[in-house]
Amino acid sequence: MADAPMGDPGDVHWLALACDLAARCPPSRTAFSVGAVVVGADGRELARGFSREHDPHDHAEEAALAKLAGPVAAGALEGATVYSSLEPCGRRRSRPRTCSQLIVGAGIRRVVFAWREPSLFVEGTGAEYLAAHGVKTIELPGLAARAREPNAHLLA
Repeated sequence: MADAPMGDPGDVHWLALACDLAARCPPSRTAFSVGAVVVGADGRELARGFSREHDPHDHAEEAALAKLAGPVAAGALEGATVYSSLEPCGRRRSRPRTCSQLIVGAGIRRVVFAWREPSLFVEGTGAEYLAAHGVKTIELPGLAARAREPNAHLLA
C-alpha cells in the first residue's frame, strides 16, 4: 500500500479487518465484495459479515447486523461503530431496506468506511443518508485501495 492510512489507530485496525473480510466474498459480476465489522463502545467486536456470506443478496453490513438481532441486549449498540470497506448502500435493488436504513434502525450512530461507492450499479448515497439521520460518518481513503482489491474485476 503506497499511502499509510490516516485516522485513529483503532479505526484503522477495524477497518483493515473489514477490508480483509471483503476478500472472503464469493465473486460477483453484479455486486461489490464488501466486509463489515460491528464494534461496541467498549472496543470489542460484536459481529462481522461479508457480502454474499449466506445468500447471494446479502450485503456485508446486513449480514453483520443480522447476527446481532437476537443475542444483543437492548441498548448494547449504543456507542457502537460499523466499519465497512465500502460506503454502506443508500440505494438497493435486491432488498427493501438499504444498509444505511438498517444501521439507522439499529441505533448505531457512527460508521467508518474506506471507499465511496462508485456509481457502477446504483448511485452511492449511503453517507449522505447516514449523515441526514444523525450518524457520524468517517471516510479513511488511505484504505480505499485495499477495499478495491477484491473488486478489481468490476473496475477493469
